[in-house]
Parts: sequence; C-alpha cells; structure tokens
Amino acid sequence: MAIVLVCGFMADETLWDDMLDALAPYGPVIPLALREGETIEAMAQALLPVLPAHFHLAGFSMGGYVAREIVRRVPDRVQSLILIATSARGDTDEMIRQRRSALKSPPERFRGLSRSAIQSSLHPDLRDDADMLARVRDMGLNLGGHVFHRQSFIARDGDLDRLSDITVPTLIVAADTDDLRSPAEARELVDGITGASLVTIPHSGHMIPLEQPEALAHAMTDWLQQF
Repeated sequence: MAIVLVCGFMADETLWDDMLDALAPYGPVIPLALREGETIEAMAQALLPVLPAHFHLAGFSMGGYVAREIVRRVPDRVQSLILIATSARGDTDEMIRQRRSALKSPPERFRGLSRSAIQSSLHPDLRDDADMLARVRDMGLNLGGHVFHRQSFIARDGDLDRLSDITVPTLIVAADTDDLRSPAEARELVDGITGASLVTIPHSGHMIPLEQPEALAHAMTDWLQQF
C-alpha cells in the first residue's frame, strides 16, 4: 500500500530523501510538497486528486495539519496516520505576526529562509552545520517566493476540539529537542486521538526527517509492520 508523505512549511519533496530506501519495502512512497492552497483546507483539497485509492499518510509540521484535514475528508481511504513534529494548537497572534513580518519583500526577491529561522528548527549541534543549513535553505529556494508568501500568510486554526473525530490508527512522532513544537503539544495529540501512540526521537530538533532520518524511518517501519 502506498505511503504518502506530506511536507511542512517551505520543505520540498527532498525532505524525505534519506528515508526512501527504508520505506520502499512497505509500498510505493509518494512525497508531496504544499505548493498550492491559501488555507490548510485548500492545501488538503489540492492534494486529493493525486492521492491513491488507499494509503498510509504521514504529515510533517504544517503537513500534519494538512494530513488531519485529509483524514477528515477521505477517512475510508487512509489506512493509518503518522504525525511528525506537529501540533493541534492554533497559531498565536505573535506567531502570525512573526511569520507575516517576513513578507515585506516581493516574492521575486525571495532568497530562502533566513539563517536564524533555519537554526531555530535544528538541534543545537547542527545549527552551524553548513551542509544542513544549505539543505534547508535549498528546499525553500526550490519552492520559491510565491509559495513562501502563500504559506507565511496562512493562520493555522487549532483542532484540539476535533481530534476525537480521527479514528484511523495514529502514531505521533516528536523530537526531544524541538524548539518549535513542545512535548506538551505531542501529548495533546496523543490524548486527543483515541488509541494514538507516541515515539520520541532522541538528539533531534524540529527537522526530524533531515536530522535523524534513520531513527524516524525505523519508527515508521515498526509502525507499518502491523498493517
């Protein structure tokens, strides 16, 4: 059965490159970036036409919000759900202000995410790693300024009060050193989705698929073996 991997904020399909070989034995792997849509709901709707008839679904960060919306729209097609480094909380006013403050320049002048923004998403040991910084920046550059403006303008609504309507088997994956998403947010997902399980990846910041791809792939394949 296919495994659909939904990327996060300004992350393209290469986010998952280091995991593809490990996931391949469990079915065709379909990475999807969030190139279209001006709301979480619109992003989910834009992905529906390319989704297979039945699939396992994983969503990273912003992609976790989109993945939950996909489950709500086509629950009979989703075999299982994996939510990685994400949350069910809505954006605060300060988060919205900070994200939109980066939109002063026109899309055509976009030169990738700032160094400080990238560093905040990484484990302290990787914040000065030139290769890792370049890899995250290159994903943003590949998506481009128009996608950056569109994604930055989105205000994510919380769905804590709707988690109980997700009934597919669900795995929550968190990092032990994620400065963008707290352990409490992972616990809220576990508590809100009936029967959900939690795995915490050690020695990783927010960008788990890049920082700890082997550990994440192991957690995912252990999960997929039950189906």
